[in-house]
Amino acid sequence: MVQEAGRLCGDFVNAGAKEMMTPSDVIVAADITFSCVSDPQVAKNMVFGNCGVLQEMSADKGYVEMTGIDSETSQDIAEAISGRGGRYLEAQVQGSKVQAEEGTLVILAAGDRALFDDCQSCFQAMGKNSFYLGEVGNASKMNLVLQVMSGVTLAGLAEGMALADRAGLQQKDVMEIMELTSLACPLMIEKGKAIIEGGFPTHLPLQHMQKDLRLGMLMGDTLELPLPLTAATNEVFKHAKRLGYGEHDVSSVYIRTRF
Repeated sequence: MVQEAGRLCGDFVNAGAKEMMTPSDVIVAADITFSCVSDPQVAKNMVFGNCGVLQEMSADKGYVEMTGIDSETSQDIAEAISGRGGRYLEAQVQGSKVQAEEGTLVILAAGDRALFDDCQSCFQAMGKNSFYLGEVGNASKMNLVLQVMSGVTLAGLAEGMALADRAGLQQKDVMEIMELTSLACPLMIEKGKAIIEGGFPTHLPLQHMQKDLRLGMLMGDTLELPLPLTAATNEVFKHAKRLGYGEHDVSSVYIRTRF
């Protein structure tokens, strides 16, 4: 484990992990290294930066990128890793903090098939299902497709709850009725209750969802596919982020829709 930007690793060390000073130190110490950081640029810095992953990458090493990134970034990292003889796998994660703690994440992987097989014991500890999707980039694309769907759904939920409140309806009644309809799903129920309770304890940071919406729009641009709902949703999340809710849960997008 490497400490990023001064963030403490104390809890992990106490649980038995070994703390290293640089990404290259981790590569030396481990046959397979897992990376999960905040965004594509940080992911690239871990690989290409000073004392980064590439410095010690070799034919007997594997690298698993679990950061939510775009397919182009993943392909850049894959080419660099394979250029040093290493094996590369992108393993995108679907799920929240609660699901991570419960070990019920869904893992979307692409790249080196043998490395995917070698990682099964780790994936089984983290999640309930893991899927191999073929060549590098496919997992990143699949993850962004799902994140776009989630973001648009959350924006619709937030606007609906704001509309109910402005119309003088009880939000708890909205949720009670919704749970009996075809709209009911874990995402809607969990975030609807979070909106009612307020406080917005972080399960999935709003800024991460906004990052994925932005990457989804870039993917649409590359494919020349209009994504008007995604664009509008991204603006809602951007505004909520500017209001200071970036590190709060995604359900805090409701604050933006109230005004």
